[in-house]
Amino acid sequence: MSREGWIADVEDRTGSDPSPYDRRSGFDSLTGIYHSLVQFGEDQKIPTRAGLDTATFVLSQFPHPKEAESRVALIDSATNCRVTYAQLRHSIDSLATGLYHVLGVSKGDVVFVLSPNTLLYPTICLAVLSIGAILTTANPLNTESEIAKQVHDSGAKFGIASPAEVHKLIPTGVRTLVTSRPTDDNNTLTIEELIDGCYPMELPNPGIDQTDTAAILYSSGTTGTSKGVIITHANFLSIIKLLKWSVDVTSSQNDVFLCFIPMFHIYGLGFFGLGLFCSGVTTVLMPKFDFRLMLEAVQTHRVSNIPAVPPVILGLVKNNTDSFDLSSLRRVGSGAAALSKEVADGFREKFPFVELRPGYGLTESCGAATYFVSDEEARARSSSSGRLLPSINAKVVDVESGLAMPPCKDGELWLKCPVVMKGYLGNEVATAATIDSDGWLRTGDLCYFDQDGYIYIVDRIKELIKHNGYQVAPSELEAILLSHPQILDSAVIPIEDDETGQIPKAYVVRAADSELTEDQVIQFVASQVAPYKKVRRVSFISAIPRSAAGKILRKELVFLSKHQVNSKL
Repeated sequence: MSREGWIADVEDRTGSDPSPYDRRSGFDSLTGIYHSLVQFGEDQKIPTRAGLDTATFVLSQFPHPKEAESRVALIDSATNCRVTYAQLRHSIDSLATGLYHVLGVSKGDVVFVLSPNTLLYPTICLAVLSIGAILTTANPLNTESEIAKQVHDSGAKFGIASPAEVHKLIPTGVRTLVTSRPTDDNNTLTIEELIDGCYPMELPNPGIDQTDTAAILYSSGTTGTSKGVIITHANFLSIIKLLKWSVDVTSSQNDVFLCFIPMFHIYGLGFFGLGLFCSGVTTVLMPKFDFRLMLEAVQTHRVSNIPAVPPVILGLVKNNTDSFDLSSLRRVGSGAAALSKEVADGFREKFPFVELRPGYGLTESCGAATYFVSDEEARARSSSSGRLLPSINAKVVDVESGLAMPPCKDGELWLKCPVVMKGYLGNEVATAATIDSDGWLRTGDLCYFDQDGYIYIVDRIKELIKHNGYQVAPSELEAILLSHPQILDSAVIPIEDDETGQIPKAYVVRAADSELTEDQVIQFVASQVAPYKKVRRVSFISAIPRSAAGKILRKELVFLSKHQVNSKL
């Protein structure tokens, strides 16, 4: 049915049905709220018991001790090293003992983790949480200045870093432990040695409440520069239960998962650092993404389930995969950015035996909001992001009027659910701008629901650029550009890119006598930010279009860019 047909159908039914609640779409016309059409079973509900923390719950879901001795939790794709659930539990308990008794890390201390994916990453996360300390994670690609800003903002008291990244934490003065010993260092205590040298001891009850902060994860949010998203233990318990529910309803308990999603990101942390252990699955771990190595891992380890991102799915569509045996693969998920209908359709045509399940979420909602329960519904609505997950409510709010919209009407997506963050760390203004007084999270994304309760993300209202699943704030790049002595004004906009989703493009106003080149501008920014934030294209312009209030009119620049032939104006 066409979208116009949906609208007519909704209007016909609204006129004849006196009930304010539409069981087909989940929309309540009296409150303007969309309710989830999928409910938890009695044994699947989110635990609300006071005093229950994330680590205690996750460990309580591990396989029975006898089964845990042989059941594999993690496999290193590069070395084939395997960790059973029994070994994982022992490592978590030993590290928690070492952190508390040897190093003095305790409840409320913020622990900064700077590492690519490793077999130790889940151990670190769960050990930190088990003593009531707070996780903050960072992209290993971030520069020293970006690391320093996050250390200061989060109030980190202790650091854990891989040998290749530890130098970025040293200037901060934060006491830091390396994950494994560098080849040229015989004196530094490592996480591996701490685990081996500490026999698990019963630790004092840290007295954790579900409302306590469990993690501070950095996101550009809906209004600009990077902010610390406060995730509570209740938030983590909610996302873990939602993940466990999705594993149950898709019968994925015996799947072999592949992890190349970075665990410093909410997507990777929720899945592979915490949640999937509650279902007893096996995860094959890649330190970083490499397309060929991904295919080899699927073939070698008979991977059946891959939580992925759109660029990876595009790669599977466009690249020749015939030389690899991918017959074990039965499901691929998509998150972190919107998946286009064209790519989704191309994937299903090339891999008809693999289910493709797009979803929607953001860091501020612990990465969760919508999901497809069945492959049939996903195939029938290839441009949708699924239905609301259990326990999640939504509104579609008209950007101009502020009114809640019925099915097939556009508006900003608002969410209210147990996975919504507590707020932005030390930023009451940004928190109030994102979460209203009733607890509704303004996502900054334009969307609509159809008459069957499926959501369609139309566009981003907010100005963030999504590059390879990462969020890039234009205002951060503009500030760097303006620090150049030959740049008078600047604006950064997103440019659509088939490989990465979007790339940042800068419009620059040069000083009158400047001969600054495009490459010089690109290199100037690149030297100060992580690689994924780099400006990829530059155009020089006489003036940045602005509103009367001084706000950059980005739509004009986007239009200009689409019709621009020359990089110099």
